[in-house]
Parts: sequence; C-alpha cells; structure tokens
Amino acid sequence: MSGIDTTREQIALYAKSLFDRGLAHGSTGNISVRLPDGSLLVTPTGSTMGSLDPARISHLAASGEHLSGDKPTKEMPLHAAFYETRRDTGAVVHLHSCYSVALSLLPDLHPDNALPPLTAYGIMLLGKVRLLPFFVPGDPAMGDAVRGLAGQRSAVLLANHGPVVAGKDLATAVNAMEELEATAKLALLLRGAGAVALKTDQINRIVDRFDVDWT
Repeated sequence: MSGIDTTREQIALYAKSLFDRGLAHGSTGNISVRLPDGSLLVTPTGSTMGSLDPARISHLAASGEHLSGDKPTKEMPLHAAFYETRRDTGAVVHLHSCYSVALSLLPDLHPDNALPPLTAYGIMLLGKVRLLPFFVPGDPAMGDAVRGLAGQRSAVLLANHGPVVAGKDLATAVNAMEELEATAKLALLLRGAGAVALKTDQINRIVDRFDVDWT
C-alpha cells in the first residue's frame, strides 16, 4: 500500500471514530492532511464521516488543482488558510460538535480566549482559542479571518458553527479537537456553579513548562 493510500485509510479511521462517538453527525465535519509533497487529502463534500470510502477522499495539488477522488469539502478556504499561515500544520479537523457549538452561542465569551482555562491539558493542547464571527458555510471570508490571525492560533471557534483545529499531524489535530470539545462540555456543565478556573500563575507555569504559545 502506498503512502497516500495509507493516509487515506487513516483519515477514514479517525473520521469514523469521531462519528461513532458523537463528535460528528450526518454529513457534518471535514478533515484534511498535508502530504510530504505539499498536496492535500481532503474529505469530500456531502460525505459522512461515519462511512468514508478511502479511495474517494479528494486529492488536491499544493496549487489547489483537483487530482483525484470526489469533490472536496466546501470548507477548503478554511483549511487552506491554516496551511498557508502555520507552516508546521500537517492536518486540520473541523467539526460541528455539540458542546463546542453550544459554547460559541454564549454572549459573554472573550473573543481572544473563548475556551475557559479549566484544565492543564486544554492549555497544553490548544493554547488560546479565538472566537471568530459567524460565516455562511463555505464562505471564503472564513479563510481570510484565519489568515488575519497570522498563524498565532492553532484552534478557532466559529460562532454558531463549530471548532477548527490544526495540528502537526492527524493524531495531534484529532486529540486537540477532542480536548476542545471536552473543555467546552466542562464549561457548560459548570456554568453558574462558581467553578474555580486556573489562576494566572498556574497558567503561566503550564505555558512555561510545555512551551505553549499564549500570546
């Protein structure tokens, strides 16, 4: 099996895992992976992450030319913006996961740091999560908004839409996405309960220990 075929299989495996555990539903969510030659493998538009056919996963040249597979997700501008602005990005995961979407609807989120600092791993795996405004799905302006961050965020939360996470590889991006969803769930469960978030000195110790970008 070639390297590209193996990666296609991995995308389908991770996608099914996310779907089976309720982090994706229907035909929502998309995944992309950058190959060593700079080309991209991308889940097709209208597909369900629960039953992807690896052979039909889209293959795009680094220039964006469609090489093989089905038509890619309409959220390609969003994915492309992360690859363009974060050179170490090897994969991007975008979901409409329930708790993250619910968190994005709350009126009092800090736009520069929408995810409350509740756990060490939320900080370690995600850094600060920027809240971006609502865009119609597929709107190229989403990509422009990510480019406007100049590579300073590996994760964003699209208002009324869902989270997007970039990682050095597929496993890293999926793990960080799961951490974002778990932290969003905690934030909603604890809302109004007077929960004690991590204090500034505790956050700084985590940031220093694990070299987290907290700007």
